[in-house]
Parts: sequence; structure tokens; C-alpha cells
Amino acid sequence: MKFLRTSDERFEGLAAWPWVPRYLDDLPGFEGIRIHRVDEPGRPGAPTALLLHGNPAWGYLYRHMIPVFSAAGLRVVVPDLIGFGRSDKPADAAFHRFETHRDFLIRLVERLDLSNVLLVVQDWGGLLGLTLPMQMPDRFTRLLAMNTMLPIGEVSEGFVQWRDYCNRTPDMAVGRLIARGKPSLSGDEQAGYDAPFPDASFKRAIAAFANMVPDSEQANGAEIGRQAQQFFRDNWSGQSLLAIGQRDPVLGEPVMRQLATTIRGCSEPLLIEEAGHFVQEWGVRVAQEALRHFKLS
Repeated sequence: MKFLRTSDERFEGLAAWPWVPRYLDDLPGFEGIRIHRVDEPGRPGAPTALLLHGNPAWGYLYRHMIPVFSAAGLRVVVPDLIGFGRSDKPADAAFHRFETHRDFLIRLVERLDLSNVLLVVQDWGGLLGLTLPMQMPDRFTRLLAMNTMLPIGEVSEGFVQWRDYCNRTPDMAVGRLIARGKPSLSGDEQAGYDAPFPDASFKRAIAAFANMVPDSEQANGAEIGRQAQQFFRDNWSGQSLLAIGQRDPVLGEPVMRQLATTIRGCSEPLLIEEAGHFVQEWGVRVAQEALRHFKLS
């Protein structure tokens, strides 16, 4: 299969993005695919924050949270999913399957030997990431989830509208889309979100991920999601915090409060009244609250 690679020049001088790119291209099962991550070291023995983005974003979404976690001494790992950011992008949308991307994350956690992990997820970062602790429970100790859901085969009308928009907009203006939820987003920041996508051929993952969301009990990923739901209800022993952007019409407070009921020992959620879907744009407050909640500050 052919893969597209965004030129490194498009990522030079991005607003509020000083981190050195780290690549690997020999991940077992994904050999030859160049995968990018931010990987900032922490103090010895400190937890690792694994920050997983969703659609149509990339690691840039976490630019406000990385410095907060780093300053607290945590190792911070922020991978770009295949098809997004500085990672390679399949030219054929058929590459994108739930199991493929979940397996990628499992292999990456194993390859980097991540342990004592604070799992930080939003959107597709949650649909995939929330299925990881049951696979490797000894590696995950804390969870921070923002505007996401478990992929159990149920979707809302708001999601159906989003999926339809993705399918009829192959050249989506990503930065402009994210600015709709945060009008104060600068032009330079919008350009940061647009950087991975020189043209529509680089954007096939956007519609593919929308179509990949399990929308029935029989859909790919739904059974894994239900297993993860049972794990969090019955076997999860870590600490949890949900942060909810209340202006999200698709994965907002009703969806997140339902998620809270399925997570054993989940505390009262943190409500971000002014935030929409991309809660990380209010990430300084969220990260600071998470550090206090988990007693890591």
C-alpha cells in the first residue's frame, strides 16, 4: 500500500510547538510506516502521561497540556495516529480499520515499554485508548478522559451529522473547523492544525475515522468496546477523572456522564463550561486539575 508523507518543512515554526520530533519505522506489524511522537523525559520513577488525540487533530492539540505535565516531572508521550500529524498517511482509506489502529497503539505501548501510565484521551483517542487498559492492566494506573465514548455500537444523531459532513467534505479546512469551537484560536494556531494536510489526498483518514465508529452491535470494534466497558465497570482499579467540554453537541455532558457511570470509582467530572469538543484547547486548566486530582503536583 502507498503511504503519503507530509514534508517536515510544513511543521517548521509552528505556534507554541517547540518539541523535537521522534520517529520510528520498524514497529512490529507496521514496518516501513513512519510514526511520529513527542516523547519528553520525566524524573526517575514518575508516571508517564500518554496523550492520545482524535479526529481530525494531531498531537498539536495537546500543546497546552504537555508543558504542565512536563513541569510536574512526568514523562510525556504524544503519538500521532497513522494518517494524522507527522505520521505517514495511507493513500487508500481501506487501511483504516478499528483493529488496525488499536493494534498500532498496543504495539507502541509495548515498544516504548510504558508503565505507570496516566492515559489521557479525547474523541478517537478514547474510542481506541479506552480499550487498552484491559489488554495490559498492569501498565495503566490513571485515566483522564475528555469528550469521548466507549465504542459499544451506539451513536447519536449529532454523530451521524458529523459523519455525513466528513464524507461530503474531502478537503476539510481543519484549522477553521477547530476554530468554530474556539473563536479566539489565532491564524497561526489554525495553520498548526492544517500543517499535516497539504491537500485533500492527505486527508483520507478524516472521513475514514468517521466511518469507522461502530454504529451497531455487529460493527467492527463494538465487541471490543463492550469488553472494555465491562473491564472498567468490574475490574478497573486505577484513579479516574473526566473533564467535560459542555458546549459539545456530539460528545458532551450527557455522553460523558453516561461514561462516568461505567467507570468503577469515577469521581465527579470537571466541567469546562466554555469548552466545546476539543477540550484540550483549555488544556492548562484541565492538566492542572488532573495533577491535583491524582496528587501528582
